[in-house]
Amino acid sequence: MSVAGLKKQFHKASQLLSEKISGAEGTKLDEEFLEMERKIEVTNKSVLDLLSKTTEYLQPNPASRARLNMLNTVSKIRGQVKTTGYPQTEGLLGDCMLRYGQELGDGSPFGCALVEVGESMRQMADVKDSLDINVKQNFIDPLQNLQDKDLREITHHLKKLEGRRLDFDYKKKRQGKIPEEEIRQAVDKFEESKELAERSMFNFLEGDVEQVSQLSALVKSALEYHRQSSHILEELNGRLQRRISSASSRPKKEFKSKSIRSSIEVADNSQHNGLSYSSSIRTTDSQISHTLNSKTDHMASVPPSWPQTPTTNGSVHQSLIPDQPCCRCLYDFEPENEGELGFKEGDVIILTNQIDENWYEGMIHGESGFFPINYVQVIVPLPQ
Repeated sequence: MSVAGLKKQFHKASQLLSEKISGAEGTKLDEEFLEMERKIEVTNKSVLDLLSKTTEYLQPNPASRARLNMLNTVSKIRGQVKTTGYPQTEGLLGDCMLRYGQELGDGSPFGCALVEVGESMRQMADVKDSLDINVKQNFIDPLQNLQDKDLREITHHLKKLEGRRLDFDYKKKRQGKIPEEEIRQAVDKFEESKELAERSMFNFLEGDVEQVSQLSALVKSALEYHRQSSHILEELNGRLQRRISSASSRPKKEFKSKSIRSSIEVADNSQHNGLSYSSSIRTTDSQISHTLNSKTDHMASVPPSWPQTPTTNGSVHQSLIPDQPCCRCLYDFEPENEGELGFKEGDVIILTNQIDENWYEGMIHGESGFFPINYVQVIVPLPQ
């Protein structure tokens, strides 16, 4: 730094100390200028705070934000273009629901509901990611650019103006000791800086409608996020209500205790004979006929004119009997409620469970459901 520059810095420091300590008054600028300066200062603080608070609004977990910043910094150092996204809370909850819903399986109403809600939560996480991108592009980035360029330039002009004011006031108070030419040059530079600062502040404040547009972009992004989230949740709620109605109309199962002793005896008999349970059932025609007759006694509502099942020499054809509990349909049955199983006369249904004295649960053509006992004739009974 030159000798003249050092002298100028000394003049500024001396004038500043006299104003702060001795209470000396410096040159006062006009009220309009001071009001613009106040607005610029408030705007600068608001932009810095908005940038911080908007990031917290989009990414509320500070630990996740710190980890995300670290990972993205490492990606930039490595030259990786793709950066890591913020772990949305909706996505984390959705993954948890999907995991446990899949473990419970399709047979569990709660498990199926968990899968449905989990998938919807994942959709909401995707919508939240879109919100992050839109707000960053249309609100955060423009504000950051405003702070880095326009406000920084105005701050530079104001600092330069303050330095030249201090230099001018120092020389003005020492008029007679300092050459008139130096005082005149100080006045000219002071006026020049004031005009630059005043013009830049005026232009900025006159064009602040741009900041209103940026706020509008933020509101539109948030509105679109809530609109899409509301649509997802409304559809999900409708599906859950239908699932509740279906579960409520389904016949209730009766609890049947299974004896450990009988299970062991069945297993021992199967191993001893070297046959499976299903094959051991098909021993003689008389056993099948006895089973059919015993089941027929409980079907009081069935008319006596049942259609004949396919027979060979008076017995059920062995090749048509599945190797598991099953029954043959005596009539057509059209399901009236959700969860019921429809079938045609002559179909063979695999039996999976007896709900109560009036309803069976079974499977046919890859579909399972409930159907009335008096519409079928048992061929191979369920294990007792």
